[in-house]
Formats: sequence, structure tokens, C-alpha cells
Amino acid sequence: MHPVKDVRELQMTRHAIKERSIMTTPTTSAAGGSPRANASSGTSASPGDTSTARVDVAEWLAQAIFENRYPPGSLIPRELDLCDQHAQSRATVRTAIQSLVNAGILTRTTGQGTRVNPLSEWHLLDPRVTGWMTRYAMPHPQLARDIYAFRISIEPFVAALAATEATAQDLSAIEQAYDGMAAAVHGGSAMEEFDRADIAFHDAIFAATHNVIWAQLGHVLKPSISLLVATSNHNASELGDSLGRHRAVMEAIRLRQPDAAHAATLHVLDRTGQDLGLAMPAGPEGSHPAGRAQEPLELLRRFGQLPSLSAPLSSE
Repeated sequence: MHPVKDVRELQMTRHAIKERSIMTTPTTSAAGGSPRANASSGTSASPGDTSTARVDVAEWLAQAIFENRYPPGSLIPRELDLCDQHAQSRATVRTAIQSLVNAGILTRTTGQGTRVNPLSEWHLLDPRVTGWMTRYAMPHPQLARDIYAFRISIEPFVAALAATEATAQDLSAIEQAYDGMAAAVHGGSAMEEFDRADIAFHDAIFAATHNVIWAQLGHVLKPSISLLVATSNHNASELGDSLGRHRAVMEAIRLRQPDAAHAATLHVLDRTGQDLGLAMPAGPEGSHPAGRAQEPLELLRRFGQLPSLSAPLSSE
């Protein structure tokens, strides 16, 4: 056999083997991910169909729990049942369950299964939990009641503080959000536009306190506030009424009137309660239960943050 021909045939054989090796080696994704990352990126493992997205077991469980399909005290399905139901490995299912355990939503008990905790143990300020709450919590009756009670306890206080601390930039942000609400009402925009502007309105008021704790709390609680905002607005028979109540809050803050801002915010939340069927029991002549509405302002007076109020702090 000719030596040159032998060398050429050897080179061609090596080239063919190299080509075959490249074709059978897993490549990275277009986004630059590794083969391991691609394998766990959520694509389906079903034969012949790699385009179908896998179920995120943690999301599936969170939705089922927040929608009250597994109420507090009940057991969720066994790990093996979840593996079979969602075509996932046991390690994946365990990781998903552990994420809800870490969030205070579930408790594992050896030999007894995994049980849903009482709502009071859920870490509702955890960003992932607030995200689940926003996407899945309605209509969860206890969550709706508790979020509403929280809002009516603190938002009048926050609005009163904003009336003393808001800068021109803060007032502009509040007005811009209000204008977005008005445009949605008068322009016939999608309901989602009104919701977004309404949430921005409340968020701007939290920021206008210039108290780092209140501002951060407003940011963390935005998903839970949006939960009630969206639901109440969708049920409202007349968004114009809600718009007018929000305008009263804005004007009270603009005019540096903390008492009026406090009262106007209660008026907004009255409407929210009506739309949710959660209105607070009225006192004499439709007022709020005696003393409760004034608690936030009394706290402000005690800490000396409302020097312009007509009722000054008494010296002791």
C-alpha cells in the first residue's frame, strides 16, 4: 500500500471520529448555560418533547395551599405521589417541599407526612411568599381579612406622617399615580392600568414618610397591598367613587393636613372593605369604633412628629 495514501486515510478516519464526537457531545444553551444547568432548567423529560415546560413543584404546592385546596392542618400529597404526578425526581420534590418548610408554610413530621401550618406561622414578609400571595391567595378569606386589618391599622398613620414629611418630589409622585388612576377611569383603560396606578399611589405615600422603616415596609408589603387593591377595584361598582376618595388623601397630604389625611385614608379603606365584604362595624352615625381611628395620630403626637396639630402634647 502506498505510504502517502495510508497517511491520508488515517487523517480522514481521525477527522470522522472527531466530527462524530462533536455531534454527540451536549452543548451549552444560547444563553451560555452548562449542560447541567440546561438539564434542570425546567424543560420536560418526556420522550420526544423537549419543548414542554416542567411543573415547578414549589409553585404548584404554593398555589394549592394559598388557594386553600390544602387548608391549615391538612396533609399534602406524599413525596412519591408528587414525583409520579409531576414526573420529577425525589430530590427535586424534596427541595420544593423544603422551600415551603423554610417559609413556615409546611412542617415535616417523621412517619406522619408533611402538614400545612397555621397561617400565623407563614413568613408572609418573605419576598417569595408575598409573590405567591399576590398570584394565588385570592379568594383566601383569612388572608383577605388579615391584610385588610393590617392596612386599616397602619395606612392612616402613614398618610398622616406623609402629610408632615412629603417633599415636592413626593407630592409629584403621588399626583402622577393619581393621574394614572384618573386616566384609566375616564379613558376606559384596562382595569390593570387602574390597579397599577392605585398601587403606585399607596407606595408613593409610604415613601413620602421619609422614614426608612416605613418606606422599606411599604416596598416589602406591596404585593400584599396589591392583592386587596386589585380585588377591591375589580369588585367596585363605581371606580369614580374610589378615585374621589384617593383625591381627598392626595389633597390632604399636599395641604399638610395630617388629621385630614388620616381621615381620608380611612375613607378609602372603608370603600375597600365594602368591595371585599370586610367593612369594619360602624359606630355612632357611621363612624369607626370609638378610639381606634385616633390611635395612629395619638402615637404621632406622643413622639412629637406632628408639631402642627391643633392639639399639642401636654407637658409632663
